[in-house]
Amino acid sequence: MDLLTIGQIINTTLVFATALIFASLGGIFSEKSGVTNLGLEGFMVFGAFAAGIGAHYAQEAGMGGTTSAWMGVLLAIVLGVLVSLIHAVASITFKADQIISGIVINFLAAGSTLYLVKLLFEGSGDSPLVQGFSKFDVPFLKDIPLLGEAFFKNVYPTTYLAILFVFLTYYIMFKTPFGLRLRSVGEHPSAADTVGVKVRRYRYVGVMISGALAAIGGAAITLTTTGTFSHNTVSGQGYIAIAAMIFGKWNPIGAFGAAVFFGFSQAIRNYVQLFEWSQSIPQEIIFMLPYLLTIIVLVAAVGRSSAPSALGEAYDPGKR
Repeated sequence: MDLLTIGQIINTTLVFATALIFASLGGIFSEKSGVTNLGLEGFMVFGAFAAGIGAHYAQEAGMGGTTSAWMGVLLAIVLGVLVSLIHAVASITFKADQIISGIVINFLAAGSTLYLVKLLFEGSGDSPLVQGFSKFDVPFLKDIPLLGEAFFKNVYPTTYLAILFVFLTYYIMFKTPFGLRLRSVGEHPSAADTVGVKVRRYRYVGVMISGALAAIGGAAITLTTTGTFSHNTVSGQGYIAIAAMIFGKWNPIGAFGAAVFFGFSQAIRNYVQLFEWSQSIPQEIIFMLPYLLTIIVLVAAVGRSSAPSALGEAYDPGKR
């Protein structure tokens, strides 16, 4: 394998990892506040849907490709936050089972977005093809052997944005008073309430940020790799993002590493068929690889990851 191929595999890995990075970071915000979030898949589906619709109508209104793509991202954030409020109200205000609430979000996303697409586009199961984000090269840096091909050539702006959010999330979570309070309501909500931290308010904010980031992840898929929205655009990546969050031990840097690992498992299927030794492997096995790795990683992570102490527990001030 030459350096060019290695660089291209790394480049493709980052493209596939981008959506997982956003969604896993969103999951960290929610679960660090103590709210289990299995609805990442649903938030991503809503984000992918909103991005496709938003970018399409922005283009219809005469906006350029990049501008319309950012309008799609903006609509995805708005819809992600609104849908996340369903999970927040059910889990925090009404103390519903957080796992069931998250699963309901996923079913709601799968059914409602398909219905709306068919309603908007005369029965078609796909939204119209949009231009989305264009790839670009970084001047001078693109000429560096291997690194240029991997990181600075044919890159999407969403990939750099995702990496920026990794460090931003780490800073917010571990270097700011907001992050300290958010973590405290996920570890010891009663103690946090005692010193004046508004537990429910911080949990609401955590879930809403989670919805926004996961929706950006879904939007990144529509506006980069697919160019359109259909019922299988996200295709289980929200669940893989949950695995990345757990494997990364609810740490932004760890989740980033895990997302890149899963991104590699998706990217390699585009290249493995180029090798002679892979010809005897059924394609079904190759396409199952990301999901098989997800199961293996989750099994390996059992007992090694330490979740926030109050994760999944509804907070009742009367039991302090």
